[in-house]
Amino acid sequence: MNYEVGYESLNPLLKPRTIAVLGASESRHKIGNMQLQALIDGKFQGEIIPIHPTAKEISGLTSYPSLEDVPMEIDLVIFCVNYSQIKNGLVACAKKNVKSAIIFASGFSETGEAGEKLQRELGDYAKQHGIRLVGPNCVGLVNTSNGLIGTFSPAILNVPMNGKKGVGYVSQSGAFGVLTYMAAAQQGVMFNYFISTGNEMDATFEDFVEYMIHDDDTKVISGYLEGTKKPEKLKLLAQQALTKKKPILVMKTGRSDAGSRAAASHTGSLAGSDKIYDAFFRQYGIIRVDDYEEIISFAKLFNPEKLPTGKNTVIITSSGGRGINEADRCEGLGLNIAELSEETKAEIRKGLPEYASVNNPIDLTAAAMVTNPEYYLVALKALVNDPKVDNIIFTDLPYAWNNGSPMLDEFVAVAKASKKVIGLFPFPLEGMAYPPVTPLLEEHNIAVISGTLNPVRALAKLVAYSEHVRDHTQKELTDTPVYKLADVEQLLKPGSVLSECEASDVLDCYGIPTTKRAVAKDAEKAVQIAISIGFPVVMKIDSSDIPHKTEADAIRLNIVSEEEARNAFEEVMRNARAYNPTAVLNGVSVQEMLPSGVEVIIGAHNDDTFGPVVMAGVGGTFVEVFKDIAFKVVPLSRKDAEDLLEELQGKAILNGARGKAPVDKEAIIDVLLKVSSLMEDNKQSIKELDINPLIVYEKGIKAADAMLVVQENVSEIQVIGG
Repeated sequence: MNYEVGYESLNPLLKPRTIAVLGASESRHKIGNMQLQALIDGKFQGEIIPIHPTAKEISGLTSYPSLEDVPMEIDLVIFCVNYSQIKNGLVACAKKNVKSAIIFASGFSETGEAGEKLQRELGDYAKQHGIRLVGPNCVGLVNTSNGLIGTFSPAILNVPMNGKKGVGYVSQSGAFGVLTYMAAAQQGVMFNYFISTGNEMDATFEDFVEYMIHDDDTKVISGYLEGTKKPEKLKLLAQQALTKKKPILVMKTGRSDAGSRAAASHTGSLAGSDKIYDAFFRQYGIIRVDDYEEIISFAKLFNPEKLPTGKNTVIITSSGGRGINEADRCEGLGLNIAELSEETKAEIRKGLPEYASVNNPIDLTAAAMVTNPEYYLVALKALVNDPKVDNIIFTDLPYAWNNGSPMLDEFVAVAKASKKVIGLFPFPLEGMAYPPVTPLLEEHNIAVISGTLNPVRALAKLVAYSEHVRDHTQKELTDTPVYKLADVEQLLKPGSVLSECEASDVLDCYGIPTTKRAVAKDAEKAVQIAISIGFPVVMKIDSSDIPHKTEADAIRLNIVSEEEARNAFEEVMRNARAYNPTAVLNGVSVQEMLPSGVEVIIGAHNDDTFGPVVMAGVGGTFVEVFKDIAFKVVPLSRKDAEDLLEELQGKAILNGARGKAPVDKEAIIDVLLKVSSLMEDNKQSIKELDINPLIVYEKGIKAADAMLVVQENVSEIQVIGG
């Protein structure tokens, strides 16, 4: 049988017509009975078949002693048996031509080498027979649209089932996933899919994301991720999701960098795995969330037909203090509390008392809540006609409004007709968090989100997502420039750390500007090179064993005469030997002395998950102190390179701070793209690269120092496949 690898092959898992429960039980305290009851209570829209060796009927359903005895085709088998029975169960599935299975049991890769071996063998067997699997070591899956409650967790059904649908959720944590499912339902969001992937013997987090991208009923894709197994596939899926305007929200654990390793280069030591994940998410338009409430609030706010057109946000409130509080929150999260135009303020002022404030945040006063509800309409009507307003936040609505209120109907009609993002973010008090008119507002896509869910943060993330959609839509397909001028393979000796001169030779092959330089074996040769280059010069040790020359006091700057050059040669060699007596010293590199400029660092690192990544930051010897750095995953587009510089806290220095002229950012972007090309072309060879400092001028750029670490062998870096 051919194994289907497309997303359609997951249909039997998520949209089965017949489900067999292997290990069904007559005892209501056993998983086999809980699972049967969950399918019955969930009103599964298909056949439910208990499998029990002796029972003729369980819970009113005809039972069969084995899968083979079932007279109809079976799409999905739910394994309610322990791990020792899984192998025989899969063999039975293969004989019956079953398309999919859910395996709850633990005892596999999470237990060690033997369990991992068994899991691999069973996964291979299932793949050979075209059986798609969820698990093992999972809590199962749910499809609320067809009543498929494929989990033994009774809590799944003990929540409201009438919330906003269209949200899919994939979790690499079973228990946390169930809690998130329940919290979302209680806050008015009903996941149409909930999937606990477990050990991912077969179907992975990425596979289910792909399914949801192509599922018409799913508008928002969310999940809990511990680590991606298919980063290349996730890249492609992120781009497909942007095209379809389906946001992917991911709660990624592991922000702490306790597991970062020691590395030879600055870039390597700064490139913790979470930093790379963070960079990857930003680069590919995946929204990273810190907790489950952000998924809930984003899902409630999201409307693909009304994406934010910008950051300009207006707050309408009946409490001045509350308005200021929300304004602070907005600006702290990157939204712009816009200054309203005089025309808009004049229009609002016509319908408000003199003591009300028409500045943003707009304070309607407490009268609006009680005696003058029309004030809300006055403000809304003026703001929806202001092209400079992108988002409108209400902190409250009148007490008197209820279903059937003509003023409420007009409010809804005005909001519905507008393309602006409009939401009600009430204070989180009982009786206020969700006012009685909430169902009517949400029916017309006016989000009502309690302050406990931090809706302003969700709005900020929605604005950022909308920018990604626009960038993706407007991106023009252009030919990637060829930057390689010469092959570098012969320069990359496996397992070596290249000296500065050797690393600079590699940079030359990609057109990255470097200093004039040559290596001297003795003092007289150093003098000759200095004369040839022209004083002043820099002299520093050239040794792959001494990558950080400042620490070894093996560098001398601003050498202006032959005598100084002779003395500098002797000092540099002496200090290098003292610093590392076993180091192989190639000699002293004599280089042109570059004029002062702005120092930046550009580096690259071969990440275990995502492969080559490029780093940019404020350079010099204090790069690891300030840590003003940003990363992007190779290959970089021009937009990626521009964003990399924009993400630096010290970007003002590049733009010309304190009256200084701006530097040549185009030259930095050019080097970033060339480093990206170098790493892409040599991803199996280059482990780490530092260009530090890279000195930038008003016009032009030059690498003043460089180091490069080569892989031990070609197979050392194996990026996890797609």
